[in-house]
Amino acid sequence: MIINNVRLVLENEVVNGSLSVVDGVINAIADTPSSLPQAIDGAGGWLMPGMVELHTDNLDKFFTPRPKVDWPAHSAMSSHDALMITSGITTVLDAIGVGDVRDGGHRMENLQKMIEAIRYSQQHGLNRAEHRIHLRCELPHDSTLALFEQLQSLPELALVSLMDHSPGQRQYVSLEKYRIYFKGKYGLSDEEMATFEREQLQLASRWSQPNRQAIAALCRQNGIPIASHDDASEAHVNESHEVGSVIAEFPTTVEAADASHRRGMQVLMGAPNIVRGGSHSGNVAAAELATRQRLDILSSDYYPASLLDAAFRIAQQPDNGYDIPAAIALVTRNPARAIGLEDRGVIAEGKRADLLLVKAHRQQVYLDRVWRQGRVVY
Repeated sequence: MIINNVRLVLENEVVNGSLSVVDGVINAIADTPSSLPQAIDGAGGWLMPGMVELHTDNLDKFFTPRPKVDWPAHSAMSSHDALMITSGITTVLDAIGVGDVRDGGHRMENLQKMIEAIRYSQQHGLNRAEHRIHLRCELPHDSTLALFEQLQSLPELALVSLMDHSPGQRQYVSLEKYRIYFKGKYGLSDEEMATFEREQLQLASRWSQPNRQAIAALCRQNGIPIASHDDASEAHVNESHEVGSVIAEFPTTVEAADASHRRGMQVLMGAPNIVRGGSHSGNVAAAELATRQRLDILSSDYYPASLLDAAFRIAQQPDNGYDIPAAIALVTRNPARAIGLEDRGVIAEGKRADLLLVKAHRQQVYLDRVWRQGRVVY
């Protein structure tokens, strides 16, 4: 396969030229057009690596599309996979919640079903994207460690994040925002919300630290990358670094992002934060961290289509130090390397031919075509 007449987004530059693929691997790159008639005409679009998503809970939405609606696993997985590919995500870590902030929450109910759906569809070649597993370990819960111990040996497990969503700290320093979110999520009255809040504080006091230490130790023992989550202070970052975190997911303050950078942790922020112009929780804006050169990875989080949009928005922002190759690295090379996937994330000879042809209409980028390992999947 030859893709011709494209702007190749390489690691450090954009080159007009062509690219050839043999057996699913990039075989050669040229800064001249191909004269072969069978070459695919990219019509001047950008040819960039397929995107690598480290943290999306999008699968949840398909297993439980409405409260108390339990959707068949194959259909849910197929729909989720299609959305990943049509968003340009060729490698996805599906974030599965272990432990839950509320007994009876759908994440606990769907845990095994989602894991089995990911594994079965991947093993039988049913997916267009490559799916791996990210276990989001909710630390303030009595079931979290036992569940993690059951799942730690999954061959598809690629990342573990250590999370604490208890009120009054990290993502929810603002109790008002905490109450608005969970009252809306679970339909709680004021009295029920007060009880819920008390229960979460009690659980955090009892379980957060023991679970953090035990799960991190198992990750280090098994060579599983660890991500922190919602660190808000230098003390939080130091704690995360001490247990072995290599990725800082969604730091909520400049202080935490700066400290994560000093500790050598890759700072991951939400692409929706870029697209919307700020955090929906009132925390630090990802664009501010980009301006400070403290942004390493973008994640689509809850909105898959935001990833491509956000990368090009970063590249278009003046005076932030991110040209197109650096901005595209936020969604390709950097997340791949953060979890040890050295075979993808860049356009280079010998790398996987996970590729996106991207075009623009009135400054809005859109996907024209997607290949995974040289095969057209969109």
